[in-house]
Amino acid sequence: MAELYNAAAPKKAANLSINSDLLRKARDLKVNLSATLERALKEELAKREAAQWVEANRAAIKSYNDFVEQHGCFGDEFRDF
Repeated sequence: MAELYNAAAPKKAANLSINSDLLRKARDLKVNLSATLERALKEELAKREAAQWVEANRAAIKSYNDFVEQHGCFGDEFRDF
């Protein structure tokens, strides 16, 4: 599977707008904003790429599920559960 992003890419400054109370509370608790944003973006990217994969493969998934429903899974005769 291809990497989600290049973790070794250099850092780049970005200007963001954020709720001032949320920012104040995060700073009070010494939350690392950059690391937290990177982690949240990584999770969001993974979720969206997974959804795109499912959509791109929807027909194949349906075809496979229809086949299994009709013919069973390979090796079913060897299952003892």
